[in-house]
Amino acid sequence: MRPALNPLLPRLAGYLQEKANAQREAALKSGRPLYDFGIGDPREPTPEFIRKALREAIPEVSQYPSIAGLSTLRKAVSGYLQRRFQLEVDPEREILPCAGAKEAIFHLPLIALNPEKPLCWYPDPAYPVYERAILFANGTPRTYPLRAERSFLPDLGAIPAADWQKTSIWFDCYPHNPTGAGAPRSYHEKLLGLAREHGFLVVADEPYVDLYVDAPPHSALQVGRENLVVIHSLSKRSGMTGYRSGFMAGDAEIIRWLREGRANFGVASQGFVQQAAIAAWSDDAHVADRRAIFAQKRAVLLEHLRKLGLATSGEGAFYLWVRVPEGETSESYAARLAERNILVVPGPQFGAEGKGFIRLAMVPTLADCRAAVLAWPGS
Repeated sequence: MRPALNPLLPRLAGYLQEKANAQREAALKSGRPLYDFGIGDPREPTPEFIRKALREAIPEVSQYPSIAGLSTLRKAVSGYLQRRFQLEVDPEREILPCAGAKEAIFHLPLIALNPEKPLCWYPDPAYPVYERAILFANGTPRTYPLRAERSFLPDLGAIPAADWQKTSIWFDCYPHNPTGAGAPRSYHEKLLGLAREHGFLVVADEPYVDLYVDAPPHSALQVGRENLVVIHSLSKRSGMTGYRSGFMAGDAEIIRWLREGRANFGVASQGFVQQAAIAAWSDDAHVADRRAIFAQKRAVLLEHLRKLGLATSGEGAFYLWVRVPEGETSESYAARLAERNILVVPGPQFGAEGKGFIRLAMVPTLADCRAAVLAWPGS
């Protein structure tokens, strides 16, 4: 008799990144140039000073890292939050390192979900990890729609008070993946007011907050800390997707329980990765350089898409959310682009509200973005 596995597994469609990897492998076999706007894994090199910090930190004797992380890392994060958002955040009580945003999000409901308040909300469209984190923690997932007519902001007033009372977690993401939309400060003020009133946790996923085109986005942490945890990542900001490093910050009591709970998972980053993270959080110049590159890529694609008459959204510099041409579906248009080795993600892979859209991540080099424009159907 075969072992009985978690019955949740067969219910879940293939993970977005695995689907994209398979598509990429198939496209590579063609031998033609590949323009991969699918998974957000930028091609720009990780800055040398970060790689140097990692190399120099590899020890002769490998030892377990602590869940709380190096105090020097937490202080570097505190310094970043002060420079970027003018916030004074206690590195001992209000900051906790994590092995990237995805890991932190997935494990968080295992600690923060109260079975007596099973509802956990996440956006539609959204990064798939929110729903899966809720399901694996035996929560009840609920989506809130993000639509163009509301500038991809949720209608908080449409949720009954009875549902708020049953809520443990609200997953929030601005600048938003996949739409690239931003949120005004007033939205977070209202959301955190509801969280305090009804006693639920807001988890603000903010990995794109440093990748902007015009005005720098705010952090929810600037609005308040009670009932709030923000999650930041070095993946896109510093070109460290493979390093798996980020942090959580916010409500000191929540951070205390996260530190306690996460010891059960053993998910602390290696010491040499933490040293690389210290270098990354301590420097802003490389981030400005990367931000400018992503904005240039975005401008090239945006100009071309507008010439084709395709509506786009997104204030952030890393994603474009594109409405497909009339007569096309998300899947049919993505397939037509794939025939030219231009890989994008059909909107419905992010949820039902993604119908009629495709997502482009500013992953290829600037030169490849220009070449993709020339290869684009209808050019």
